[in-house]
Amino acid sequence: MHWFLLIFLIPYLYRLLKLYRSLRGIKPYFVSNNPGIFVSVIIACRNEENNLPFLLKDISEQDYPPGLFEVIVVDDNSSDRTYAIAAAFSGIQNLRAYKNKGKGKKSAIRTGTKTASGELIVTVDADTGMKAGWLRTIASFYEHNRPEMIICPVILEVSGGGFFRRFQELEFLGLQGITAGSAEAGDPLMCNGANLAFTSGAFQKHGNNLHDELASGDDVFLLHNIKSESCSVIRWLESEEATVKAAAASTIRAFLRQRARWISKAGFYTDHSTKITAAATLTAVLLQLGTMTASFADNRFILLAGAVLFLKSIPDYLILRNTATRYNKRSLLRWFVPSQLVYPFYVIAVAFNSPYRRGI
Repeated sequence: MHWFLLIFLIPYLYRLLKLYRSLRGIKPYFVSNNPGIFVSVIIACRNEENNLPFLLKDISEQDYPPGLFEVIVVDDNSSDRTYAIAAAFSGIQNLRAYKNKGKGKKSAIRTGTKTASGELIVTVDADTGMKAGWLRTIASFYEHNRPEMIICPVILEVSGGGFFRRFQELEFLGLQGITAGSAEAGDPLMCNGANLAFTSGAFQKHGNNLHDELASGDDVFLLHNIKSESCSVIRWLESEEATVKAAAASTIRAFLRQRARWISKAGFYTDHSTKITAAATLTAVLLQLGTMTASFADNRFILLAGAVLFLKSIPDYLILRNTATRYNKRSLLRWFVPSQLVYPFYVIAVAFNSPYRRGI
């Protein structure tokens, strides 16, 4: 009788296999023109004196005309020299530094957008880095397609070895796969504010509804707000040149707390597709965890646990293989099986690190 539990995997298998089919249709974008729009780059940051100089250097080396972009650094109540470093940097023609007029990243982004002159706004995190063609590729893609939002790739820059770092990379690749596949299918579920572009008009219309009571979500809530308009266009930009590298969490505790902040906003989602996908994923994870736990108490559940693991792993592996191949990280797939076994316990650990559970 317990085999009927496999029915609960159907929504997960259906949605992820559908995303994988969209991933297979992604083609890389190559710049074929010289874009001429003015772009505003906004860096909302807090206590980033160690990372900000490297990001500003990368931006100063962009192959986009210096007169066609501005950089706006908004310091979110830092206790270090972040603001002083931004204000003193001289390598960018149009660079301005401001103090956040409120508190938090969402307020900092609003502070930046209020002074931005660009038709297109690009947000990037202070702990990222990029190639010289980053800004030109995004501007070119915008001129060709004119979307309200462009979701750009982010990859983790991980140093050292060990299972924790490989697991972190695989998990992030999975998120990138879902991000790219859903956007390519015309039903975007998530994005990453570490490398995100949107029109000034779209932010003016939707930027005041980002749930300021939450520490994170400036990116996803903006995405969902724009998506709620039937005439809006949101595109994934597949390009090595448009990719930024982000710093990975250095410790397991930092990693779990970061992910806990990310999922803490899930209860505030209004997007139907995102809620269904999240529910299907949680159901699949709990089913895997439940059957694994039951198999230790009763060996009759061992085959069921194996079947759940095998079936759930099919779309997971296909999405990860596609994404890892596109980012030249196929060697990570050797860690796929142990990561699948650990993943349900990771989800529980994230839940126990939730801001709500900790009362903050």
